[in-house]
Amino acid sequence: MDLIAIYECLCDVTRLRILNMLLRGPLCVCHFQAVLREPQVKISKHLAYLRARGFVAATRRGNWMVYALPPHRPRELAANLACLQDCAAEHPVFRRDRLRLDRLAPVLPKAGPCACARTASRRAQT
Repeated sequence: MDLIAIYECLCDVTRLRILNMLLRGPLCVCHFQAVLREPQVKISKHLAYLRARGFVAATRRGNWMVYALPPHRPRELAANLACLQDCAAEHPVFRRDRLRLDRLAPVLPKAGPCACARTASRRAQT
């Protein structure tokens, strides 16, 4: 993976927020919507951008696409994701995202991808 391509992907706050959320584990678009409070179209465009460049992998589960970080990450990408994780711990936007994602955590494992969309959305709004 080319270092310039990595930084081109990391130069957008929405993509940084998405990648930071994925450091926790796989998610679907409805979870990104609930946490980021952005429209599905915007999130899907950023996910497509990241996917085309190898930053995220997608798998279909029923009607839904579940996104995750690739299991085998080039050294440069792994180092930059570790840096993102460290820096995000101190930034208010990323901390707020983490809190919203933490509120979704009890719903995610038992309901599975997107079966919890309405519940997840309601919980993240609080």
